Amino acid sequence: MVNKGFIRIATGVIDTEMCDCQKNAELMAEAMRKADRQGAQLITFPELSMTGYAIGDMIQYRFVLNSCIESLVWLVDKTRDLDIIGVIGLPIEVRGLLLNAAAVIHNGKIIAAVPKTYIPNYKEFYEERWYASGDSIGADEIEIAGQNVPFGQGTLIQTSEFIFGIEICEDLWAPIPVSNKLALMGAEVIVNLSASDEVLNKHSHLRNIVRHQSSALNAAYVYCSAGGGESSTDLLFTGKAGIAECGDVLAETERFADGEKLIFADIDIDRIRAERLRCNTFWHSVAEMPEPRIVKCKNKVKATKLERNISPSPYFCNERSENEQSQEMFDIQVTALMRKLKNTHIGNIVVGISGGLDSTLALLVATETFRRLGISPEHIHAVTMPGYGTSERTHTNAHTIMKRLGVTTHEIPISEACDLHFRQIGHDKEIHDTTYENVQARQRTFILMNLANKYNGLVLGTGDLSEMALGWATFNGDQMSMYGINCGIPKTLVRRIVEYIASSISDKELSCSLMDIVDTPISPELVPMEGGQVTEDFVGPYPLHDFYIFYTLKYGYGREKIIEMAKIAFRDQYSESEIAKWYDTFWRRFRRQQFKRSCLPDGPKVTCISLSPRGDLRMPSDLK
Repeated sequence: MVNKGFIRIATGVIDTEMCDCQKNAELMAEAMRKADRQGAQLITFPELSMTGYAIGDMIQYRFVLNSCIESLVWLVDKTRDLDIIGVIGLPIEVRGLLLNAAAVIHNGKIIAAVPKTYIPNYKEFYEERWYASGDSIGADEIEIAGQNVPFGQGTLIQTSEFIFGIEICEDLWAPIPVSNKLALMGAEVIVNLSASDEVLNKHSHLRNIVRHQSSALNAAYVYCSAGGGESSTDLLFTGKAGIAECGDVLAETERFADGEKLIFADIDIDRIRAERLRCNTFWHSVAEMPEPRIVKCKNKVKATKLERNISPSPYFCNERSENEQSQEMFDIQVTALMRKLKNTHIGNIVVGISGGLDSTLALLVATETFRRLGISPEHIHAVTMPGYGTSERTHTNAHTIMKRLGVTTHEIPISEACDLHFRQIGHDKEIHDTTYENVQARQRTFILMNLANKYNGLVLGTGDLSEMALGWATFNGDQMSMYGINCGIPKTLVRRIVEYIASSISDKELSCSLMDIVDTPISPELVPMEGGQVTEDFVGPYPLHDFYIFYTLKYGYGREKIIEMAKIAFRDQYSESEIAKWYDTFWRRFRRQQFKRSCLPDGPKVTCISLSPRGDLRMPSDLK
């Protein structure tokens, strides 16, 4: 796996010269050479890029058709030394009919041809004046320039690393797009050769269609439309082009810019295959499709340096602001808790408050839930339970936020009870081992559960998704509650939500305390030590772990690929050795801690990742 499952694809908008096929062939040859030097394996050009789309009745003139084939032969010959695959738009004559088609060229050969299916004949489009639908042709092989070429709408091209299919312009806009069938027959990449004129609001609509199609088909979608050279008479063409993958736009051209436009994207084929493996509705639809015609193209695998933008926070969508997404996550938590309280007829909550991030978010969710339900926050019993390692900073912040939020406050120190228990089990409390730490965690859970009985309340769990993934929780201690409100949110997003709320509220004292909590090093505060007990010194940085969690659970990626991606995402934050070291820590802890996740309490799924044993993650609890 030379490129770790990534393939580079290009699309090129040439400045078409209408009816000058040789000039257009030269422009495409130049673009193919540029793309090949950049390591692209495939390049797509616009619809009828050889002749020009807007030439009207001249498409039927014999000298134009002859020139088209001659220029295609020239282009094939001039690019025979390149390993890139080219998809060229051109008219093709078959059995006395003219087809709007695409020719696939590689290493000096025309390896396939695909006709347009849906021929528009409305408004500014009147292609039926010249072209027949590909449905009209029953042949599966045709002759082009003396070559016998595989032909047909169900033709897929299988390269050394991926499979792609072709649709042309209107084929995408049909009620059942051609690309639907191509994807279900096995195409992982769809290329669309188009000639779409520019009118008000059409661009955003088209962009949404391309994004949706790539998402619905779990595929990469490459769209390339005619450039400014086609603009004539009544229509303007601006060379719209874009590359999307599973709903994400990876690259797109600048609108209203003249001249050649050449864009690239590194497509994650592993992602596409992972999405399809997990989507059983995709499997059911596959069974309904006919067998495709596969044309094999053994191109060389090119080793390229990955130039894809990889976000260090893959949970966030780049199409929306982080504040908007933080509010949405918070709303999901609040609405889920509202429904839980309504369904259980419970009007009180008990929650432990440490002055750290997780318990702070849980308390913010609880108070907002009660506000929306019209219940006094006094029915929220917030309990701070200082122990051996509790710092003055977290203790002060805990009391500040409880006071400002108006909840009922309890302080129950646990040191005396833990001292008694150490004597009962014969443990030396000067030995700061796992027993020392877990006795404290379980003592706190013991208190919360009994207070819940006393107040007829629900114990609100505070542990987050990252802690559950790493097993950084005490079994039958902080791992247990009656409802785990943060169980669907990674630690880095917990921090982001609290920071967002702190910046959006008017209570200055509460805001300052929340920001100080955001800035406080993450710690279980179970061992008294100089400088405090810092979680990330032991388990590793949460930004890295949350990145590893995402790509392991969502796509099933392995060590090599995730580490390479992390090197790009965190190139300015962590060294390569740190990234590898903490990945190994993550994987070791993740695979050995399922027994804690197998009995997790209920809690809302918030992002696309969940560890619920009743839903998203079912795995053996005793992996070595």
